[in-house]
Amino acid sequence: MSETTGAESTAAGDGDTTDGSATTADTMRARAGENRVKLWLLLRANRLLVAGVLTLVVFVAFLAVAAAFSPALAEKVGSSDPIETLFASMITAIVTGATLVVTIGQLVLTQENGPLGDQQERMDDTLAVRDSVADLTGSPAPTDPDAFLEAILQAASDRALDLREAVHDSGDSDDGPDRAALEADIDELVAGVVENADGVRGQLDGAEFGSFDVVFAALDFNYGRKIGRIERVVDNHGDTLTDEERDLIGELKESLSLFGPAREHVKTLYFQWALIDLSRLILYAAVPALVVAGAMLAVVDGGTFPGRTLGVDHLSLVVGGAFAVTLLPFSLFISYVLRVLTLAKRTLAIGPLVLRD
Repeated sequence: MSETTGAESTAAGDGDTTDGSATTADTMRARAGENRVKLWLLLRANRLLVAGVLTLVVFVAFLAVAAAFSPALAEKVGSSDPIETLFASMITAIVTGATLVVTIGQLVLTQENGPLGDQQERMDDTLAVRDSVADLTGSPAPTDPDAFLEAILQAASDRALDLREAVHDSGDSDDGPDRAALEADIDELVAGVVENADGVRGQLDGAEFGSFDVVFAALDFNYGRKIGRIERVVDNHGDTLTDEERDLIGELKESLSLFGPAREHVKTLYFQWALIDLSRLILYAAVPALVVAGAMLAVVDGGTFPGRTLGVDHLSLVVGGAFAVTLLPFSLFISYVLRVLTLAKRTLAIGPLVLRD
């Protein structure tokens, strides 16, 4: 799976190769080059659905093995000792896993605890960033995460359009090929910024924090590549740029650079949100899993469920179902951790560093 920093972008001019040509796609899926189903499973799919599918896969796999090796496996399962061994081990695993989850929850909550001075420093830092966004947008920074990111994207889009207008207004037909090359590069840069920003703003519209929609939409804005593109434009056309154009480029770079920490802040909040949800769900699932495991130890043996259906012993069906249910807390853990790790890998770096081919 490919890694990326701040979301690489699409429009011509935002992706860069060694010869300066534009190759990078806007959406994260297009950049990654991964199968759509794989990315949907890792990121977009409902985590409860993923956990349910994993549990079903375990159940079906157990029955397939039971049918393939019947009657030898059925006889083995039918004796009381394997059932006791299996579910006694599952009880130990469930209790240990629940304890681990509590520890994870404590680590998350530890970040929220601290002396008064630390809390005041956190507040000051947060208000300082909000003041920067307010200066950028010309209005108070929104409080909703989706609107907060949208405001930065709108400012970046507006500043890009102002830059293009200034470059074309100050140009002259007698300025020669250098000026024409500058205008072409600026047009390419601005088109990438505006198109990418408008697309992500459309995804953010109506997105609700906690559902992953806000974070997923933010991944599609390729701010890192755009900052790198701005730096190359300044380096290549430093002698051609006017003072006004330099100022406008600096303002555009400022708006893009603000999106990086804003997205990382929203992502960090989502990580905490998701880990708290995971801890709670695992604790919920641990109770029925323990009940099922205990019932299998206490009342189920080789003669409890006689008979067969479609070539599978009823006892194998019961044992397989009970085993899948006791694995539900682990399935929940896998489903959430897959998303968190995938998201973390795709946002390892902040700024114009792209950790991929």
